[in-house]
Amino acid sequence: MTVSNEMRPLLGDEAVALGAIHAGLSGAYSYPGTPATEILEFVQRETRGGPSAREGGVHCTWSANEKVAYEEALGMSYAGRRALVSFKHVGLNVAADPFMNSAVTGIEGGLVVAVADDPGMHSSQNEQDSRVYAGFALIPCLEPADGQQAYEMTAEGLELSERFRVPVMVRLVTRLAHSRSGVRVGTRRAPNPLAPTPEPMGWVLLPSNARRQYDKLVGKQAALAAWSEGCRWNHLELAGARLGGVRLGVIVSGLAHNYYREALAETPAPPTLRIGAYPIPSELCARLVDAVDEVLVIEEGYPVIEQALRGLLGSPRGKLIHGRLDGRVPRTGELNPDVVRAALGLAALPTQRPPALELPTRLPCLCDGCPHIDTYDVIRDLLAPHAGARVFSDIGCYTLAAYPPYNACHSCVDMGASISMASGAAQAGMRPVIATLGDSTFIHSGITPLVDAAHQNLPMTVFILDNSTVGMTGGQETMVNGEGLASLVRGLGVPAEHVHLLRAHRREHEANLEIVRRELAYEGLSVIIPVRECIQTAKK
Repeated sequence: MTVSNEMRPLLGDEAVALGAIHAGLSGAYSYPGTPATEILEFVQRETRGGPSAREGGVHCTWSANEKVAYEEALGMSYAGRRALVSFKHVGLNVAADPFMNSAVTGIEGGLVVAVADDPGMHSSQNEQDSRVYAGFALIPCLEPADGQQAYEMTAEGLELSERFRVPVMVRLVTRLAHSRSGVRVGTRRAPNPLAPTPEPMGWVLLPSNARRQYDKLVGKQAALAAWSEGCRWNHLELAGARLGGVRLGVIVSGLAHNYYREALAETPAPPTLRIGAYPIPSELCARLVDAVDEVLVIEEGYPVIEQALRGLLGSPRGKLIHGRLDGRVPRTGELNPDVVRAALGLAALPTQRPPALELPTRLPCLCDGCPHIDTYDVIRDLLAPHAGARVFSDIGCYTLAAYPPYNACHSCVDMGASISMASGAAQAGMRPVIATLGDSTFIHSGITPLVDAAHQNLPMTVFILDNSTVGMTGGQETMVNGEGLASLVRGLGVPAEHVHLLRAHRREHEANLEIVRRELAYEGLSVIIPVRECIQTAKK
């Protein structure tokens, strides 16, 4: 792909999407999740109305969950065409099975896995660092620092994937995913022709084949390491100034490089190794360590590079290593230029503080007119006499019912966990037991645990909150709603007389109370499906 002089103002997510399109993309797959949602949305906008992958265009779709998305992308690769699969970091957990195994099968058409991590947990359950997964799977990882790199790395990742015949990860973080900048773009390369793999037995992971394929993957590691040492995204500059009289060397990766440059301001930079590609370039690291007395590692997320440098003994070549593990850099949360300046031992820059104001705390809440309000009014009224009752909830905007005035969300762990945890609580003897999850979350990860609960006919009540959209991530379309959703639930083994479609509206409050009260008293599984469109999508 040739980069031209045309500039486009793109989010980091959008730069990834356009880089893939221009590199000959044929298929894009995802499940919405902040901060990665805009990747697929951009592909949809950019390719809307175009031909399908079969005619040389891009097939673009939201999948039922991240595992399905990954497997669809893998099938596109199997057919010889280039594919992009994207999701947030916890989505990679859902896709971990095919992700890990695709490194063993190898790929045919290029496959890039774009993962957006969320340091600081702005909209996530944890701060996990996807670079760990890349090392776990023994595949390359590219970590852009800005939109231009996001664009170029994604395109290069597809080339690299076909060169080494492995998936390639592009790792973003929230501030890059949602920052807009000018990106110099190129023109679109022709997509790969349809050419299914000529070695299908390599994709059949029976033990005899899997052992052979894994040997091939391990055999690629030396070549991947050599590529990392010489690639343009890893750059060592040994000439540099002393900071505070100490011969300090800095290793900085990905987005953190921007904070590093800003933090230095007018201060000359010390010897620096900039890392944007993994495996970690060990020879470049060794050259930096040999040239300095102490090393500071600045990386957004986990101390991945720092831990590799420290190893088990903690002091390579007798040099001090600073970073998140020794407290020089905070162990949790996002980086910023002030944090980086402090880590470098530089004085804080003057800042203007806002005047101290005694403002009341304003908790996030459900939108005015949200159908979930009417459902939680019913739940709150029915659980009032049961002081020890628990509502096992899930990932979605309805999780806001954890706050007053409802206080009716007592767990939120991962997609689909509401039904599974409610099952365990019911087995433990808790009564009454309620699970709440959205229609999209149910399709994502709720079907399997409901099959299990139906098989045992556990005494619990599941609310599938049907607002006909993926409301938390911008209103993407859901797959099954209304009577179709009720039919699916009945087909999973829940008795028809204990599956209820309700209108989620305050006018129906008393009637809904009576139905739910009856099901809470039932010593078996019941499913309540309150239906009303999301107020935000209704406005549109």
